[in-house]
Amino acid sequence: MALDVALALVSVLECVLEGVQFADEHGLPGALGAVVGVPAGASLLLRRRWPVAVVLVSIAITPAEMGFLLSIVGLYTLAASEVPRRITAVLAGASLAGTLIVTFVRFEQDMAQDGYQPGLWVVVAFTVAMALGLTAPPVLLGLYVGARRRLVDSLRERADGLERELSLLADRAEERAVWARNEERTRIAREMHDVVAHRVSLMVVHAAALQAVALKDPEKASKNAGLVGDMGRQALTELREMLGVLRTSSDGVVAEKPAAAQTQRLAAVAAVASARVSAGAAGGHDDDGGPVGDGPCLDGLADLVGQSRAAGMAVELSVEGEERAYGRRVERTAYRVVQEALTNVHKHAPGAKAQVRLAHREGEVALQVENGPSDGGADAGLPSGGNGLVGMRERVSALGGVFVSGPTEAGGFRVSAVIPDRVRAA
Repeated sequence: MALDVALALVSVLECVLEGVQFADEHGLPGALGAVVGVPAGASLLLRRRWPVAVVLVSIAITPAEMGFLLSIVGLYTLAASEVPRRITAVLAGASLAGTLIVTFVRFEQDMAQDGYQPGLWVVVAFTVAMALGLTAPPVLLGLYVGARRRLVDSLRERADGLERELSLLADRAEERAVWARNEERTRIAREMHDVVAHRVSLMVVHAAALQAVALKDPEKASKNAGLVGDMGRQALTELREMLGVLRTSSDGVVAEKPAAAQTQRLAAVAAVASARVSAGAAGGHDDDGGPVGDGPCLDGLADLVGQSRAAGMAVELSVEGEERAYGRRVERTAYRVVQEALTNVHKHAPGAKAQVRLAHREGEVALQVENGPSDGGADAGLPSGGNGLVGMRERVSALGGVFVSGPTEAGGFRVSAVIPDRVRAA
């Protein structure tokens, strides 16, 4: 505003002086020139809002040889503004033509008064040089400044867009990190349940049997004591393996200073989760994100059933179809379903008979664990949190399978699962 006011005052002073001079030369009252010069020069205050109007005013007073500053500043503002280039070109051409005409006539008059008669080419060359000197520089400078402004605005908008995009990516990385932490907690809880519940359930059953026969049959009591020790060692081995995996994962996390970017930490967690999921789809990891070498498989079903038999359960294992190798995730899920089902029989139906069926079908593996009603044996007093069936359903559903459980008409309980063989073993 200060610049525009200063330019307007100078333009008013110039237009008034030139208007008075023009009026004196043509025998007109000098006050008329001043009256015309004041509003014409003051129009420069409107150059930022209405640059076209300012240029039109400068063109209109060109025949009176007024408003050189008005014309120069107006053309510069017009070229630097967002006015369409066609309008800028037309107005600049009109200003150039007016300046050419006025300069040509004035130059001839001055030369005639001095008694000098130059050639026509001298008059044309001088006129063109004056007109271009008053018109071309402000227009070219205005075009350059306008292009630079647009470039800066474009870069600023692009920077703002990138900042918003980075903010969205940070929010998404934070959501992924939360999701990854929840998935990790669920996986650890499921593994702890599978490892501890089954082994400890068998240990409790054996301990109860040991207590019952300790005085009557020392040999059988010694055997049961050995089985309890084996169960405890197996549980500890599986816990150590799982803790080893967690320890290996935590070794790759480098401690950061408090000033480090939180987004990088969140992105790293999300990248680890994504890598686990991608690797799992390729067969490199199981459905819980563990390495392929960890966890049991279908080959261990016979030993699993044997452990339940050793605990006093009457359980049968039947296998249908041609045996073949499945993906690690498929085999581990199938094993865990049978393991949890047998654990539930130990908990809720002591002394009941159980039957485990495994069927190798084309494109899938089917499992069924069914037990009859309890024979009224003493309850082992094992606690139940209701997470076993939920964990089995989650495991099977994660692989796109079907899980069904419920009581039978005979008073027992049945657990069935069909797992698609989408990930074949190498």
